[in-house]
Amino acid sequence: MKSALACLALLISCGPVIADEAATNAARQKAFTERLSNTTLTGSFTVDTKLDAPPKPERYEIEKVSRLTGNLYTFLVRIKYGSVDSRVPITVPVVWADGTPMISLTDQRLPGMQGKFSARVIFHGDRYVGTWQHDAVGGHMFGVIKKNKPADAEK
Repeated sequence: MKSALACLALLISCGPVIADEAATNAARQKAFTERLSNTTLTGSFTVDTKLDAPPKPERYEIEKVSRLTGNLYTFLVRIKYGSVDSRVPITVPVVWADGTPMISLTDQRLPGMQGKFSARVIFHGDRYVGTWQHDAVGGHMFGVIKKNKPADAEK
């Protein structure tokens, strides 16, 4: 009987902790979607097979980020790299390391693009950094995150 009461007391005392954790998760998820919606990621990428070459410019325009369910988010993005310039919705899992979000994309096909893509991209403050893979070619990516002004989106 004492152990049952002790378990009940423990469960009751955990209720506020679970509620606090749920509130914290909801707040960070909302902050994440608001932080990345209407932004441009401007930076560089490298190619592992061309380590002596300078990094190449990349630009990702994120129109909107929406949380679906669980850890799935849809990013409505305009991707520009090399000769590619397209708008696509991409649904990816976002995992959290403490309070830091990371996109985890694995062997996914993207609308209008050939091949499979994988990436791990961490967002911290006004910066992003990660690794990317497009079929057999991969490398690193890094840069800054900036909120768009109305005229920025089409530049």
